[in-house]
Amino acid sequence: MNFKLEKKELNDIRPTNILPQTSFWGRVKKNQGFKPYGFELSVSKDVLFNSEKTLLNVSDDLLVLLKNLNSEYCYAYIPYGPKIEPVFENQGLFLEELSEIIRPYLPPKCIFIRYDLKWENQWAKEQDCFDNSGNWLGPPENQIQEFRVNYKTNNWNLRKSPGDILPKNTFLLDLTKDEKDLLSNMRYNTRYNIKRTNKQGISIQEYGVEHIGDWYKLYFETAVRHNMPLQNENFFASILRNQDSSKNGVNIKMLMAKNDDEYLASMFLVLSKNRGTYLYGASSSSNKDMLASYALQWESIKIAKNYGCTEYDMFGSAPNLNKSHPLHGVHVYKKGFGGNLIHRMGCWDYPYMQKEYDVFKIQEIIN
Repeated sequence: MNFKLEKKELNDIRPTNILPQTSFWGRVKKNQGFKPYGFELSVSKDVLFNSEKTLLNVSDDLLVLLKNLNSEYCYAYIPYGPKIEPVFENQGLFLEELSEIIRPYLPPKCIFIRYDLKWENQWAKEQDCFDNSGNWLGPPENQIQEFRVNYKTNNWNLRKSPGDILPKNTFLLDLTKDEKDLLSNMRYNTRYNIKRTNKQGISIQEYGVEHIGDWYKLYFETAVRHNMPLQNENFFASILRNQDSSKNGVNIKMLMAKNDDEYLASMFLVLSKNRGTYLYGASSSSNKDMLASYALQWESIKIAKNYGCTEYDMFGSAPNLNKSHPLHGVHVYKKGFGGNLIHRMGCWDYPYMQKEYDVFKIQEIIN
């Protein structure tokens, strides 16, 4: 395989639609205890597509995050990377080669490397993985997934992670459509609720870090209501402070919807190259917030479109309309805006130290 890897400064990572592969994301995660590394990866096209000439290469940047487990051991994590995507049958061999070529750049006691793959899930193309209503049932059990992904590899060492970190299912909207078409692609109830907000006196404004306390009140209320894990207020403040206001950087907009001086809903819109991402959302328990969240989302979509974005990532949903799924309500809400549902491969591990990895995996499953 023709692989080449070179280190580069974090701030030299080129702009990309993939938010978790930006230098901005590296700075945010650094505040959470990760150590970010930047690389440039070059791969010959024959590795990716089977039919291209070896002399032709594809290059892209790669953000790698290192996390210490204790004073001795650590692991490496690649959020939504690598961005370079091979054909299905080459994915395992590609990850194996990348894992081995990146290993000398990692500490000797790095237990494993984890890829949080944004690649389309291989089983999202198979009819047997859908029910009669067209709902995706998800991939098969881990052992079957590992058998296919490790096909053609030398070490047969790739393992499906016990869980996934970044959203594995999401709705993606096409912002090349005009506003009229975007509205017509929505479900009737969504479009109706957006129109109703004009009569309810709900206003949307962008706020700076000085209003982070107002955001956090809504966020805390939402997290408790849905039994979600809590981030602290400083985490969200660091997101606003770490943005790059230049056109080629990552821009953050904290948008809040209010009525009669009462904050009803809020969200973080992230603009990265040609993609807008609905990163975080929160709302009050007031009945008014139901309309406010529709107004907020529609305004966010229009802002992203006017900024020049060609797509909009809802950043997380249930994989289908199964009512027992904890994200069922989120799925129905986001589906109403008319995007295409995308299923990703999720987290995959390549152990360097098998015994230590097995212990870590057991602890992770228990937790």
